[in-house]
Amino acid sequence: MRNDGFHVFDTTLRDGAQREGINLRVSDKLAIAALLDDFGVGFIEGGWPGANPKDTEFFQRASQELSLKHAQLTAFGATRRAGVRAADDPMVAALRDSGAPVVTLVAKSDDRHVERALRTTLDENLAMIADTVSYLREHGQRVFVDCEHFFDGYRHDPSYALDVVRTAAGAGADVVILCDTNGGMLPDDVFRTVTEVREATGARLGMHAQDDTGCAVANTLAAVDAGATHVQCTANGYGERVGNADLFAVVGALTLKRGMDVLPQGCLEEMTRVSHAVAEIVNLAPDTHRPYVGVSAFAHKAGLHASAIKVDPDLYQHTDPALVGNTMRMLVSDMAGRASIELKAQELGLDLAGDRALSGRVVERVKGLELSGYSFEAADASLELLLREEMGEPVRYFETESWRVITERRPRDGAPLFGAYESLTEATVKLTVKGERVIATAEGNGPVNALDRALRSSMEGVYTALAGLELVDYKVRILEGSSGTNAITRTLVTFSDGAGEWTTVGVGPNVVDASWVALEQAFNYGLLRQGYPRERDV
Repeated sequence: MRNDGFHVFDTTLRDGAQREGINLRVSDKLAIAALLDDFGVGFIEGGWPGANPKDTEFFQRASQELSLKHAQLTAFGATRRAGVRAADDPMVAALRDSGAPVVTLVAKSDDRHVERALRTTLDENLAMIADTVSYLREHGQRVFVDCEHFFDGYRHDPSYALDVVRTAAGAGADVVILCDTNGGMLPDDVFRTVTEVREATGARLGMHAQDDTGCAVANTLAAVDAGATHVQCTANGYGERVGNADLFAVVGALTLKRGMDVLPQGCLEEMTRVSHAVAEIVNLAPDTHRPYVGVSAFAHKAGLHASAIKVDPDLYQHTDPALVGNTMRMLVSDMAGRASIELKAQELGLDLAGDRALSGRVVERVKGLELSGYSFEAADASLELLLREEMGEPVRYFETESWRVITERRPRDGAPLFGAYESLTEATVKLTVKGERVIATAEGNGPVNALDRALRSSMEGVYTALAGLELVDYKVRILEGSSGTNAITRTLVTFSDGAGEWTTVGVGPNVVDASWVALEQAFNYGLLRQGYPRERDV
């Protein structure tokens, strides 16, 4: 592992997995561990062997299936039970036999928790800590001690909380972690407390922060400023209730703002990739507005910003997005000016050649379309089609004559209001493709699916690549200011060809109309991606 002077300790696989909606299989945990190792963390807490069969299996498989370059696996567990020697406690034995070189023990540091939750004496709790740490050290394992509810306990009885720290360090714990378990602390309180504990005990301290006040990252940084040299975090801030200190925000701040060398060389730029990959594994959509790693973290919308960015991108960015594996994006909206359009065109691979008149036309057209309900922020493919059209290079592989959708619904005999029913949707499209009039009909699971199938059917003999295009996402929004079922509708459709994805936007008086507009664009853009020659006049 890298220099032991500062620890980046990840607990996604244990504490992060306690987030509502996350349920990790052993294979998921192994995959996430490999990603965290790519990011260069020093320690990966894998779970609680002995208490959880899944975690026991994880450590068994990890020894055979993981080849970690940077991190050491850490097993989590509790101190021995009251009145039982550590050598005789089966849960302590499970930690000893886990194969993990490091063990993190959770210990009570709030006298109220000792007496009410553990139902033992304050002296026995200290003996439990000392006995367990000493026993595991004797068996060759490194030990960290998590002082649960430390900040609350320190407020209530600072003398006892300090005794817990001294006992753990005196028994051989390499790091004593002060845990804001309830997440109620603020940065100034954390800084003061960590400073006082460090001066009173001389122990090496770490910080574990929950995010209940929205201050987990700030509290972690405050602890480091006060002398902590060990930070516990989770990928994307996952964790119980509102979560934990976000690994990527903490590391980004320490590295880029404090100038600290906390990751191996070349690992920081893996940040965005690892963040998004972990999100996919836990089956949660990546947070678009996450610091450093969100797709909007370096996105610029205001026209004033764009003008300055053309001169120097650093004028409106706190750091270079490439340092964390992210990219700058220009958003085109009714706030756009010529600079925004020119930068966005460049991002899309189009050269407006400094044509101010062309840029101005695009700006006015975008603003007019947004007034009618369009939004191009999440629909780069639609914007590119618009730009090409204004440049005199329209992308059009077919001409629509008309389309029609019929949906028939038949309640089953005796079905209640919310009972089962049979539904059938049929779509017919009439197109001109390469000068030939084509009529195609298809059935589908709803109008959008039926139109999608009819479009494919009408052109698959000419454009064989259509078979490889897949609709992967579909969103509908009723626009503000509209009323009820008479409202204007906006749809976003996302397609994939296996090599990438693209999104188009459609607006119409109803969901079917809006969906057709988006589908029509999506198919044209998909055929462009496949390299088919554009048809100027179909």
